[in-house]
Amino acid sequence: MSRRHVITTGCVLAITALALTPVQVAARSRTADTSVALPAWKPPPGMLEALQRDLRLSKEQAQARLVNEARLAPVEAELRRKLGARFAGSWFAGTMAQNLVVATTASSDIPQIVAAGARAEVVTRSLADLVGIKKHIDGTVPARPQAGTVRYVDVRTNKVVVLSKEVAQATNVLESSGVDPVAVKVEASDETPQLLDDIIGGIPYYIGTSERCSIGFSVTHGSQNGFVSAGHCGKTGDTTSSISWSPQGVFEGSTFPGSDYSWVAVNANWTPKPAVSNGSGGTVSVVGSQAAIEGASVCRSGSTTGWHCGTIQQRDTSIAYPQGTVYELVRTNVCAEPGDSGGSFISMDQAQGVTSGGSGDCTKGGVTYFQPVNEILTVYGLSLVTTTGTTPPSTTPPGTTPPSAGACTGLPKNATGTLKNGQSAYQPNNRNYRTTVPGLHSGCLDAGEGVDFDLFLERWNGRSWGTVAVSDSPKPDERIDYTGPAGYYRYRVVSASGSGPYTLKYKTP
Repeated sequence: MSRRHVITTGCVLAITALALTPVQVAARSRTADTSVALPAWKPPPGMLEALQRDLRLSKEQAQARLVNEARLAPVEAELRRKLGARFAGSWFAGTMAQNLVVATTASSDIPQIVAAGARAEVVTRSLADLVGIKKHIDGTVPARPQAGTVRYVDVRTNKVVVLSKEVAQATNVLESSGVDPVAVKVEASDETPQLLDDIIGGIPYYIGTSERCSIGFSVTHGSQNGFVSAGHCGKTGDTTSSISWSPQGVFEGSTFPGSDYSWVAVNANWTPKPAVSNGSGGTVSVVGSQAAIEGASVCRSGSTTGWHCGTIQQRDTSIAYPQGTVYELVRTNVCAEPGDSGGSFISMDQAQGVTSGGSGDCTKGGVTYFQPVNEILTVYGLSLVTTTGTTPPSTTPPGTTPPSAGACTGLPKNATGTLKNGQSAYQPNNRNYRTTVPGLHSGCLDAGEGVDFDLFLERWNGRSWGTVAVSDSPKPDERIDYTGPAGYYRYRVVSASGSGPYTLKYKTP
């Protein structure tokens, strides 16, 4: 009996517009999908050309793809919210991303998925189940290269995939770890990701006297300007120089391995811009940092190979680099080469992440991984520089629930404390708590009028505490709802201004 059922409406989704007459887009080859109505729409400069080159599309097909992605993203977000724990992943299908596929563990969800205009798939394991299985693999065999250097959650097959040069050895190691063999697929692969830095001269910035990396995105930390990049590019305290070797900045924070991110504070000669180079003398504007759906188009800008595009393949990927394992990367089929490390990944006008490493090159093609930008912003307390000003870290990446306002009701656990202006405290009881299953973490902070207290949820990644959700409004009361994997968590209560008592009510999975 097949464990996978596909339900579709049997038609191609049409793109509608409130103005201008749509144009029919013809398929380019016998393998291309059927036509789709296309409204007049201008993508960011350089993106259309790169998609044509790297995905082998016509101009009309590339434009139709971007319009489809923009049209279907809100549909996916709403279905993800409604399905909750039954949600098993989503992805775009079709040459022009004209189909949105949403997987669920319950056949009763099929009508609402189809009614929303998506294709339904009923599978065995939820996304939370798959994340838990991968966490088990990462925790039991992280340092054993024979178990595979690349591991990721593949929602399309409803399995955790392990890439290895030695399939039999990897299978034996995984079976001995106690993982469910039905939920894991070992694939033969020569892929050996390497960090994409080098020691030759180039642009856009140097670390020390020789190493070169690429700027990710412009950020601010209060009144301090800077940019984010890859963690393996430099250590905290390392200085950076521009292409002309003029002093540029210093690494204020850097994490590698475990994660692969950093941020550099620049001097007064540098002005942050909400833009990414498109490799042909122009720029692409940065409007926000909403995480894109699997299968969405994504483009990368780097100092070695310039501007290249592809699609998001999988999220929650672990890479066992020779220098150490990095977790929760995003896998793409965009090419990259040494020197591109730290460079920007952007989907339309939404910042996605910074380049970590990859395999292959831009002559024959390759696979490249990026560190999600929202995690970097949250961990270091940075704001992304956008066309509308500065944007604080998004607290709604895939797998999370947007923070919600309201009274602190329905939360069974309780912690209290008192803060002076500028102080912080960890709860519960200056300790942490452990969850053995993935699920929803809810925390509600109630403080007195006239103070500004903020709430942070942190998770232990095996090496350090990292912030996974933030509620930092100018009000005294804050609320966090975060869906995450099993592990150790703690809340951090911070007084941005004012002093007084507070009550934290919370609920664990």
